[in-house]
Amino acid sequence: MAGFTSSWPAEAPCSGQVRLRAFEDRDVDMVMGLATDSHVPTIGSLPFRATHREALDDIARQRGRQAEGKGFSFCVADRSDDTALGGIGLWLTAIEQGRTTGGYGVAPSARARRVATQALDALTAFAWTLPPVHRIELYFEPWNLASIRTAETAGFTREGLLRSHQEIAGRRPAAASRAGPRECAAPRSGAMRSAHRAPLRSGAPLRVRTGCSRRRSPRPSRS
Repeated sequence: MAGFTSSWPAEAPCSGQVRLRAFEDRDVDMVMGLATDSHVPTIGSLPFRATHREALDDIARQRGRQAEGKGFSFCVADRSDDTALGGIGLWLTAIEQGRTTGGYGVAPSARARRVATQALDALTAFAWTLPPVHRIELYFEPWNLASIRTAETAGFTREGLLRSHQEIAGRRPAAASRAGPRECAAPRSGAMRSAHRAPLRSGAPLRVRTGCSRRRSPRPSRS
């Protein structure tokens, strides 16, 4: 895994009615809408109620994440007209241990349309195409039931509650973790369906954080 270099996907990851692409300046109105959610700025670099200039600056930051080696920051876009609907990221800070972390946000105007679930399906399928990845982890504050439901619908299951997990807006709340079992649910749609079937290369998945683990080859002794 040493020396792993991430490459931007040659084809946009897709699922259902959404596709994941690079952020562009034309997405600024969506980013400004996302900044009206008071929770979003506490877990990322986007300021609360960002101005037009601040939103453009954040778009530039997101475009630079891959070059910085931090991971992939995608704009979630409508497949029919390419309208920006939100953002989703796959972060590689623990890639040396085979782990990645996902995070997502949907603009208020695009909510209640299964956008987050489809985006997470697409992100998970893409993650399995990266050779070092064995685990995708997600973290939520326990009150964030909408995001927890989204993760579970996309095939992630609960692994536990991590107390004082990280600082958010000056607090250190617990983080409810969600993870897949030893197999991830196959995506319901999208171009990368087979990616979920990649075998785990070595070792058993850790069971202390949120995430989806690569599917393991079935053992003869189990049905």
